[in-house]
Amino acid sequence: MLELLPLVGIALLFWLFIIRPASRRQKELGRMQSSLSVGDEIVLTSGVFGTVGRIADDHVLVEVAPGVSIKVARGAVGSVSSKVDRTVDENPQDDEPGSIAGGSQEN
Repeated sequence: MLELLPLVGIALLFWLFIIRPASRRQKELGRMQSSLSVGDEIVLTSGVFGTVGRIADDHVLVEVAPGVSIKVARGAVGSVSSKVDRTVDENPQDDEPGSIAGGSQEN
């Protein structure tokens, strides 16, 4: 019985350092892929950057250039580089023509 103790210890360490973190990453990736919304800037696992155009159950339409969209599997989304801000500013800061509300002007 005592000779099995090192083997059990190695199996426990393997589970703690390899399997458990991998399952956490997998769950986090699944949550990220299920929380995609139209307009999010994403990076595919192949390294292609794009913007989410349409979302279906198992695939996403990604705009990679103006007027150029590709259909990819939802699992191909590797990361979200920036989420779309869905809030609308009812009271813009600058009311001058040609200025961007809340933005700084460069001269």
